[in-house]
Amino acid sequence: MVFAFEELEVYQRALNFSVAVINVIEEVDPPRKHYKLIEQLEGASSSVALNISEGKGRFSKKEFKQFLYIARGSLYETIAMLQIFKKKTWLELSAYQKLYSEAEEISKMLSGLINSIK
Repeated sequence: MVFAFEELEVYQRALNFSVAVINVIEEVDPPRKHYKLIEQLEGASSSVALNISEGKGRFSKKEFKQFLYIARGSLYETIAMLQIFKKKTWLELSAYQKLYSEAEEISKMLSGLINSIK
């Protein structure tokens, strides 16, 4: 059995993006007092794929669209968090740029999917 959300390319990209973010931050070693920021970044990045999948499981297009808006918001939150990590020099510029570029593509895909839902 395949769930409907698994067939969405934007879901697959969001899932891979979340794993990439988690892989990058596993290398981060901030002072202990900042561990909550890591947890927030993990939550925000995984929330993109989670909201796409949850929304696809809803019974109306209107609900699905709302969850896509939430997914896009989580994506934006992830980028803001990555910018903090970059400014704190916990994240290398090349890793940041790669994640940022992928987030741009996912954002375009989410916006396109949102606009296609009538």
